[in-house]
Amino acid sequence: MDDATTKAIRVSAIVPARNEEEVIAACVESLAVQTEIGEVVVVNDQSTDRTAEIVRELMVRHAKVRLVEAGELPVGWVGKNRAVWVGAGEARGEWLVFTDADAVHGKDSAARALEIAADHRAEMVSFSPEQAMETWYEKALIPYVYCRLASRFSYAQVNDPVNPAAAANGQFLMIRRAAYDAVGGHASIAAELLEDVALAKRVKGEGRRIWFGSGKGIVQVRMYRSFAAMWEGWKKNLYPLMGGTLPALEREFVRAVVPVGATVIAVITVTALTGRWMNGLGVLLAGFAGIFVAYDGELRRNGFAPGLNWYGIPGRVLFGAVLLASKRGHRKGKLGWKGREYPVGGAGASNRQP
Repeated sequence: MDDATTKAIRVSAIVPARNEEEVIAACVESLAVQTEIGEVVVVNDQSTDRTAEIVRELMVRHAKVRLVEAGELPVGWVGKNRAVWVGAGEARGEWLVFTDADAVHGKDSAARALEIAADHRAEMVSFSPEQAMETWYEKALIPYVYCRLASRFSYAQVNDPVNPAAAANGQFLMIRRAAYDAVGGHASIAAELLEDVALAKRVKGEGRRIWFGSGKGIVQVRMYRSFAAMWEGWKKNLYPLMGGTLPALEREFVRAVVPVGATVIAVITVTALTGRWMNGLGVLLAGFAGIFVAYDGELRRNGFAPGLNWYGIPGRVLFGAVLLASKRGHRKGKLGWKGREYPVGGAGASNRQP
């Protein structure tokens, strides 16, 4: 790449891709058409499907698209962190946008991020993407998780430069190259499963401003396309996201599951004492109505469609179950993700394939 081309690149988009043949084309196309993005660096992380072939086809239509290979995963690295680190090494932009292969960007996602960075003098801008959901289990669990995350990671607190709270979403994370290099980039958080939050903490900890907010209408993601993938993904992340301590787990579990359990116990008790199933039904409807109304308010505050409140009951049960599974996985010291097994809090990762 010559000097003139390098100077013309304001934003480099970096996409880690491991077996993403279903989604990679839509992601890359949505990035390549943006004027502000001067190059799209796709990092093939040992894919065994057609991911690399699809990207090569896109390179014919879009000169700004490049494909690089992540290579073997070194000990001490999480796969995604290594892939984006390799991509950052290839990128030449003043700003780096890290985004997942299942993200589809609006035509001005980079422009909006640059505008926010200028308005807030921020060196990192991250959007929490709009969630595309098709199956009942996505609609049940994902909105509930994001409502709980919103209670833990307040946008206002994160965006306050004097507040130590820091968070980001790796599905869209834009950072000034100078700030990325100054904090050591992803090499400084090589073994972190929650790499987005870890990077945000490093940036803000250095006294640099960050901005985190809703990406509704800017970038959309469908995170999981099967129940197994959804379970594995949240099992990897949910326990640390909810605080990573036993007291925090107990609070979240009680908040999610106890209202459902208490309603069921009340129904059984009233039915047994009165001998009338209609009385039990009345208790059931009253209890669930209270849960639906409360959840409806949470959904509205967090930008979700209100009709999703009907999924609140199974969402609470799924949340409680995967939270316990996440805690067990972290306490056992290893978790699986995309065919690799990672030691939690340890110094290495294996390359075991499924």
